[in-house]
Amino acid sequence: MDALIAAGFVIVAVVAVAAALGGPTLARLWHRQRITRRPFPAEWRDILRRRVPAARELPAAQQLRLKKHIQVLLAEVPFIGCAGLEVSDEMRVTIAAQAAFLLLGRGGSFGNLREVLVYPGRFAVPRAQVSADGVVHEARDVLAGESWQRGQVIVAWDAVLDGAADPHDGANVVMHEFAHQLDQDTGAANGAPYVGRGAMQREWARVMNQEFGALRDRLAHAQPGVVDPYGATNPAEFFAVTTELFFERPTALATERPALYEQLKRCYRVDPASW
Repeated sequence: MDALIAAGFVIVAVVAVAAALGGPTLARLWHRQRITRRPFPAEWRDILRRRVPAARELPAAQQLRLKKHIQVLLAEVPFIGCAGLEVSDEMRVTIAAQAAFLLLGRGGSFGNLREVLVYPGRFAVPRAQVSADGVVHEARDVLAGESWQRGQVIVAWDAVLDGAADPHDGANVVMHEFAHQLDQDTGAANGAPYVGRGAMQREWARVMNQEFGALRDRLAHAQPGVVDPYGATNPAEFFAVTTELFFERPTALATERPALYEQLKRCYRVDPASW
């Protein structure tokens, strides 16, 4: 694997440690405790039952944690409709619930998150492309979701519903984009979220480099596998794609790529295969 790809997974210790230590203030922690002491609204429970079947499959203790994270996310983060969409509680709860899976073991919140933007359907994003002769061309990508380092997550509501409806297909746009947010807590997305210090960081980088290379090698030889080819785009997408698998197809991932599964288990501090 070339040095540029390998560097994508290297975690800069100073940045990672600073992110870990730069957590919420005591005032914010106190505020969050007040939020989570409130009863979980009955109408939100109904939304979870109808829209997020994965929540029903959690052990009872994890269901309670999920609800508390939902309460904090919805209290702290504004959800803003785009392209004329009026955001409802059904949208907010459905999105927050799927994002909250990523916090079940890690705790805390998405430290860099400032707002969630919701489009009714897939949205177009302008891109500048440079041709081989140096000419810049304007193009438009149609996306189901995107995550920005400055603290925005953007999702398409139709894609959110698709991702939630089947909790075992390994495709979940909310988990994917919020995994990028975790990655971006320590800077630009590079497949290196905070997983601990020293040896834990080095082991993460070693295994993820190896697994990323294995995916690229598999695709070069047209071999089947559990990890979606989009994960070979770059280390950041590899982390986001495998996060979707970790929560939605944990047994398949653990069976085919046990070392990768073990690193994600340490990152998220849960074991979905045991649920």
